Parts: sequence; C-alpha cells; structure tokens
Amino acid sequence: MVTTDASFERAYVQYLPAVSGYLYRRVDRQHVEDLAADVFAIAWRRRATVSEGEELPWLYRIAANVVANHRRKQASGAALFASLRPADSAPSAEEIVSADATLAAAWRQLRPAEREVLALALVEDLTPAELAVALGVSVNAATIRVHRARAKLAGLLATE
Repeated sequence: MVTTDASFERAYVQYLPAVSGYLYRRVDRQHVEDLAADVFAIAWRRRATVSEGEELPWLYRIAANVVANHRRKQASGAALFASLRPADSAPSAEEIVSADATLAAAWRQLRPAEREVLALALVEDLTPAELAVALGVSVNAATIRVHRARAKLAGLLATE
C-alpha cells in the first residue's frame, strides 16, 4: 500500500511519466498536466485502497475516470476546436489504426469498451493482472475481454 508520504512520493515519481503518456494519448496536450495532477490528487485521497504492486493499473483506472469526466465537461461547453499535435507526440490508439484504412474501418466498428481494452492491452502493454485492476474486474474477466475484442477485430478485418 502507498500509505506514507515517502512511498506516495516514490510512486508519483515512478508513475507520472506512464500516467502522463496515457493521458497524452487520450486528451489534448494542453490538458495533460492538469489532468495528471487530478489523477494523483485522487490517488492521494484513496492511497490506502491500493494493493502493493497494483499501483500503475490502479492509476490507469483513475485516469480513465478523469478522462471521462474531462470529456463530459468539454462536450457540455462550447464547440471544441481541434488542435494539432506536434510531430513528436505519441499517437493515440485511434491514430495508429487510422494509418491503415481497413484497420481504421474495423476499429471504428468496435464498441468504445472494446477499443479501450485493446488500447490498454496493446498500446499501454498491461499484463492481464494489471488490466484487471485498470478495468476493475477479475484477471479472468480481463483476459476474456481482451480475447473477445481481439477476435471481434480479427473478424471485422477478415470481412473488410
């Protein structure tokens, strides 16, 4: 558990780059720093609930909720203006698949939950145990979700 100030500080230093990368691939660059701060503020308040060794997937789960809240706030405000990402930015899962028109078409046919589980498993490279924590399900359920999403994507690719 991350219960002391020193252990939380170590976790912050260790996991901030991964959490920032996760956020960077999901929101506009200008919001990453603020959202990362929100993730760690929530983590600080809930630090007694995380088990040793599950910190990163737990932080991804918090980050997913922070991103969802951020998107709701953005959608409820004025019309969004797309900003260009610099050439050196890491591509989002959507940008990766859009490079191949067939893959992009199949990716769009997946449900958002299927896209997220594939992004966590393949882009964020989470293990089944880490994925389970990030999704808030058992390891078996996480493995099944990845398998089903991969199978659906493969099926969609076969029909394209």
